[in-house]
Amino acid sequence: MNWNIHSNALIALASALAWGGGDFSGGMGVKAAGGSIRSTLRVILMSHSVSFIVLASILLLRHEPMPHGALLGWGVLAGVAGGISLTAFYIALSRGEMGVSAAISGLLAAAIPALVSSLLEGAPGTLRIVGFALAFIAIWAIAAGPSPEDSGRSTLSLAILAGIGFGVYFVALRMANPLGIFMPMALARIGSLTTCGLTLLTLRLSGGKEDGGAKHLPSSAILWALSVALLDTGGNILFVAATRLGRLDVAAVLASLYPASTILLAAWQLHERPTRRQLVGMAVAVAAVVMVSI
Repeated sequence: MNWNIHSNALIALASALAWGGGDFSGGMGVKAAGGSIRSTLRVILMSHSVSFIVLASILLLRHEPMPHGALLGWGVLAGVAGGISLTAFYIALSRGEMGVSAAISGLLAAAIPALVSSLLEGAPGTLRIVGFALAFIAIWAIAAGPSPEDSGRSTLSLAILAGIGFGVYFVALRMANPLGIFMPMALARIGSLTTCGLTLLTLRLSGGKEDGGAKHLPSSAILWALSVALLDTGGNILFVAATRLGRLDVAAVLASLYPASTILLAAWQLHERPTRRQLVGMAVAVAAVVMVSI
């Protein structure tokens, strides 16, 4: 039992590392493509198409049957929520300081699954509850740094929308995890590709000029999209594995620490220097991880 708890926590942390890198790549890809809604959708569609091809190939080789009923619905719902969330999130990342948008969304993404897990799996122990509280404080502290590039309420609203959507995404993936590791992700990709594809088609049919982005993805954006496909898919697979080994709240809260790796990558590549408060938040996150894991 203890091994399962530790495995659950470690795999969730690995998921956070992969997601943080994928989010950084997604934000950079959208920036390279012009930062518009349409270019954001193109980056997501490319990365998720590559991801779906790989996942579908694995499922075909494993001869896994197509699911039906509620499990099918949960998998597709995860994709719909994920597609909407990523669109909002990548636009927020491209418009403002990466760490702020990532941390706000991470806070909400952790809170929703923690609440659902308490209802479905019972309340966690006292030590773990304290660890969750520290994790929420850590995410908020990371988000509290100044954001000179932030575009104001619109970016904040996008980050909040993304966080709510990610929370729904976590819960839906957890409900679909009886299907295994790869099938829920393949279903989620069907949902996100359908949602983002229809949205992009609607924008094209509605006419009007491009909203600041390129009509086709430049080569740099394509490379970032491929990086997203690798890191985001890896993070999702690890998250599903973590939910199969233990509680949803443990997996979701620890995986929602992904803003830390996004911030460190932004500091390295974009010279977005972390504030003292953000560094304290990362230190608090370490304490939270220990309390949640034991």
